[in-house]
Amino acid sequence: METPQYVYIFEFKLDGTADEALSQIEDKGYAREYSADARRVFKIGASFSSETGTISDWKVQD
Repeated sequence: METPQYVYIFEFKLDGTADEALSQIEDKGYAREYSADARRVFKIGASFSSETGTISDWKVQD
């Protein structure tokens, strides 16, 4: 998601961890195209629980 001031990169995992989601953002280079962008980039990793149907874990890196 992009706004005039920020870029938000989300990765969601089902029954995984927020750390796994953040690792995928890094491993796949999702933020690479924004490396020269003046906007602040936030990487958000979240895990959905199939048991509860809610977000069970989330982390943000900038």
